[in-house]
Amino acid sequence: MRTRTLAAIAVASLPLLAACGDDGDEVARDAGADPAPQAQGVACEYVEDPMGAAKPVEPPSDRATETGTVATTISTSIGDIPVTLDADRAPCTVHSFLSLAEQGYFDQTDCHRLTTPTAGIAVLQCGDPSASGSGGPGYSFADELHGDESYQTGVLAMANSGPDTNGSQFFLVYDDSTTLDSQPNYTIFGTIDPAGVELIAGAAAQGTASGRPDGAPKVPVSITGVTTS
Repeated sequence: MRTRTLAAIAVASLPLLAACGDDGDEVARDAGADPAPQAQGVACEYVEDPMGAAKPVEPPSDRATETGTVATTISTSIGDIPVTLDADRAPCTVHSFLSLAEQGYFDQTDCHRLTTPTAGIAVLQCGDPSASGSGGPGYSFADELHGDESYQTGVLAMANSGPDTNGSQFFLVYDDSTTLDSQPNYTIFGTIDPAGVELIAGAAAQGTASGRPDGAPKVPVSITGVTTS
């Protein structure tokens, strides 16, 4: 089962180039040459997922060069949700998210899961073009955990199906879900602007389509695009 879940609840090396010389001057010049430039950014490994991609997309480059914070807007059917990505905290996660966004991977996709506070957590889960809960981008990557994770209102984090199985699915915390703090297994890679939290909470107040505490939202939430500013 490849479903990305939140908790066990209802819910370079450069090749050496040698040049031939016929005297010691060439050796001397080589010895005084500038060193080869170092690779920039943080090394990331995106491992091919045999399940394939839910929507055609290319994996990111293997170097995350983003730093600091990245202002981003998740445009949805209920309004624009401003978020701030934290590339210093989770460089490989942010690098992947932005790569997917730039390729339009999230465009015209449904947020397939809503949990209500009665489920113990209050989140809206998105990022699966198949809206099945098991779709991903055709690759996975490692968790970026720090041990200080707290899933409070306004947190943006990755969903997964176990350690180091991050893909494209993410969740937005619209009400404190600190019950997850005892098992901080989900990479936090940003925060949600209060106005965005309010939008999500307003839709979540209508509950799920089934009336249960965990399911598809009654008020459909579709992502129309993800942009940075």
